[in-house]
Amino acid sequence: MQEKLKAFERLLLIMDELREKCPWDKKQTIESIRHLTIEETYELSDAIMEKDMLNIKKELGDVLLHVVFYAKIASEKKVDLDLSVAGFDIADIINTLCEKLIFRHPHIYADVKVENEQQVIENWEKLKLKEGNKSVLGGVPSSLPALIKASRIQEKARAVGFDWDNSEQVWGKVQEEINEFKHEIETGASKEKIEDEFGDLLFSLINYARFMDINPEDALEKTNKKFIKRFQYLEGAAANSGKQLSEMTLSEMDVFWNQAKKL
Repeated sequence: MQEKLKAFERLLLIMDELREKCPWDKKQTIESIRHLTIEETYELSDAIMEKDMLNIKKELGDVLLHVVFYAKIASEKKVDLDLSVAGFDIADIINTLCEKLIFRHPHIYADVKVENEQQVIENWEKLKLKEGNKSVLGGVPSSLPALIKASRIQEKARAVGFDWDNSEQVWGKVQEEINEFKHEIETGASKEKIEDEFGDLLFSLINYARFMDINPEDALEKTNKKFIKRFQYLEGAAANSGKQLSEMTLSEMDVFWNQAKKL
């Protein structure tokens, strides 16, 4: 524990020095590093998808740096008596987090009994409502990518009992949405209506993935990476044979594509 505290103290001291002496660090604001934080989070996500422990460690460090950076900037804020706004520091962040974790884990820090993971999730959502959230879905960030947002919406609805009973029911809904989507296409519906039905289909597929214990974001990203590797093999194989993809027929490209699939 002492070694961990010493390492964290070292980071805080370095942050203090950078904020005082580095022209770039001195200039930053909470708003100016927001987009960098998003970028670092996606880089961490990439490292996790690749199961690259070395890069996971590196990217976690970058994310931690941003937390410390935000705390340092906020600690410099003066108290505004008119607006009753005050800054905060890293201790405030950590203590607030600790208090929240203790409050939301009464099965550990109080006398609440739970039998499984699902009951923990259900209690978590009930406690969040006690903290002031007006809706179970209120904690879903509006800026989340749509696919991840759909997963979180469904998970939160499930936590209060709004869910299908079994996977067969969900698969029936998927088939229903496929038929409705096809119907709108075949009857020449407007683009808006077709798009609406396609959204319903995607939502139902994400729901089915949840019942199959599949993370749809991870599944789609793995397919993206698989496609990229196969397509890059196709590009390389075509170049090695002295051809340009734009000059090849689909049948010719399929030969290389099938090779890529075997590899």
